[in-house]
Amino acid sequence: MGLLIDSSTLIAAERGELDLEAALADDLDDEVAIAAITASELLHGVHRLKGGVKQAKAERFVERLLDRVAVIPFDLEVARVHARLGAELAAKGAAVGAHDLIIASTAVAIDFAVATRDLRSFPRMTGLTLRRW
Repeated sequence: MGLLIDSSTLIAAERGELDLEAALADDLDDEVAIAAITASELLHGVHRLKGGVKQAKAERFVERLLDRVAVIPFDLEVARVHARLGAELAAKGAAVGAHDLIIASTAVAIDFAVATRDLRSFPRMTGLTLRRW
């Protein structure tokens, strides 16, 4: 099973709260990727920083990551899982963030676990394996 890294984990690594290299070493046998929406979230954060040292540092971190990790697109297969998971959540009256639903759908569609620090939204979704980083 591969590993899809959630933005909460990557933000913690960028802030120095998580040793990403060590975490990846623990899962050395797994293919590692991010969802396209995660790439967008990270890039959005860079653009919001408005120049300076913080922006340059964040941009280096994000670009290095994007060079090293596969980015999984939101395709028709992911869209089908997204529709099903969204409908299941709605039927239960449970809400999760739109981006978290896309990340979870991507993971389920490609049979990857999600490495996350967000244990609020992801446990609500069926068929998803989580790893707390």
